[in-house]
Amino acid sequence: MKLCINHQPGSYSDRWIDYCQRNGIPFKIINCRDTDIIDQLEDGSGLMWHWDLTDFRAALFARQLTILFEKKGIKVFPDVNTSWHYDDKIGQKYLLEAINAPMVKTYVFYTKKDALKWAETVSFPKVFKLRCGAGSSNVRLAKSKNHAKKLIRRAFGKGYKPIDPIGRVKERFWILKRDRNLKALKLVAGGFARLMLPNEKENFSPKEKGYIYFQEFIAHNSYDTRLVVIGNRCFGLRRYCRPGDFRASGSGLLDYNPDSIDIRMVEIAHETAVKLRSQSMAFDFILDESVPKIIEISYCHPIDFLDKCPGYWDRDLNWHEGSSLAQEFILDDFVQSLNLFSEKTKLPETKSTIEMNMPDSEKIVLID
Repeated sequence: MKLCINHQPGSYSDRWIDYCQRNGIPFKIINCRDTDIIDQLEDGSGLMWHWDLTDFRAALFARQLTILFEKKGIKVFPDVNTSWHYDDKIGQKYLLEAINAPMVKTYVFYTKKDALKWAETVSFPKVFKLRCGAGSSNVRLAKSKNHAKKLIRRAFGKGYKPIDPIGRVKERFWILKRDRNLKALKLVAGGFARLMLPNEKENFSPKEKGYIYFQEFIAHNSYDTRLVVIGNRCFGLRRYCRPGDFRASGSGLLDYNPDSIDIRMVEIAHETAVKLRSQSMAFDFILDESVPKIIEISYCHPIDFLDKCPGYWDRDLNWHEGSSLAQEFILDDFVQSLNLFSEKTKLPETKSTIEMNMPDSEKIVLID
């Protein structure tokens, strides 16, 4: 029996494969896009597949395959509880509300009539977002009632592209201004090229329409806090807003000092991850009049995003010094659950693996 890894260069699989080779963990490379994927998994103990929002093909079938694999008794990373709501802010709204997680107040409407009626009764500004998308793409401030109505009419009219090409060019100019190097200059050139030659995701992804999503705008936040919970470990950093912008996501202005992290957020992140039964979950927090609130969640993040974290907090909020690769922690937890570690390489059992062996009656189950 072997660990199956869907390999896509530039994804988590690069580090997973390297880690397996260094630690003698049996694995084989498979391709989840192949029509015979079920046959490929016949001699596999479990599947690890890092799919993300940049892959429009994965969005077509990844969730369905994950459900199928679990029905067949195949363990998967990310599993259903971890990934069904990925890149779906509407799903996240309902999920976080259902478990009473402290979330920034969010509104979703499915008819133009209801949305326009709501716009007449609330104060502005509000934050407009699309259901999908990462960074600050398609996130903007509805500064007035009239502006909100304009956004609403478009949402129930011609809709929005999931990727804003003009916004992408602006983002890349910001990176050039921040980094001032050749790599950033090439990104700007690529952004202009994409205005004329859209990539596959832009060509094949449908427009976002038929709904409207707003969040309360919480003023006076010059940063947000990104916390990532992997098993019994919580990593954290601050992301500062660009000058004159309310958005922290995508700014690249990062602070990894653990002393800057509000420990209440760490506690909430751990508690919420347990309720979600997630294998890995990133939480974005801001302060609402000094009260920590979750903005949104995501099972994955850029591959090197946590490399500079100097340590992590366990579930008892104890700090553990020392850097490590997040993807290796994900693989540790998953492989231990499959008992694929040899006795020489097997790590001490953590709270997360203990919970995997708990009776279902002692777990909080959202999806079974």
